Amino acid sequence: MLKIGDLIIYAGHGICRIDEICDKTYAGITKTYYVLHPIENNQQLTISTPVDNETAIMHLMDQEEANHVLQSFYSDGVDWIEKTPIRGKVYSNIINSRNRLEIAKLANTLLRKKYELEKDGKKLYELDSKLLLSIQSILFKELALAYNISTQAILEKIETIIINNEKMAN
Repeated sequence: MLKIGDLIIYAGHGICRIDEICDKTYAGITKTYYVLHPIENNQQLTISTPVDNETAIMHLMDQEEANHVLQSFYSDGVDWIEKTPIRGKVYSNIINSRNRLEIAKLANTLLRKKYELEKDGKKLYELDSKLLLSIQSILFKELALAYNISTQAILEKIETIIINNEKMAN
């Protein structure tokens, strides 16, 4: 069981801190709950979830896993899908898989596509941009916590990897 003060990823809300562990009764059934607060929420959102809700709670990655995730940015990522509706569905499924390595590969692909489009004075499609922001707000923050650095520093590391790989490929 987790402890008060632990950081976790809670589905749909990103990285949250456990502020309390208590028993609550709903519909006559008493269970033990984690009381969570998203770490980047200014509105003081409070979330209660049963401690046995394992499908919605993920532990933060440790530094060893963070090393593997960061190394994945040296690869080409996932395949780019030209048809937007299919791409949206496939890429959303990758995010919903909760597989950090696959999500990092997707971020890699989206960042490479973004840089490619920007060279031509174009922008990433809105759907792709939203997916990338979602990944950056959770996965990149999680990497930052594992390395004890800022999210901006993680983004800069990843951008450096991608840009250097592009230069070597050309």
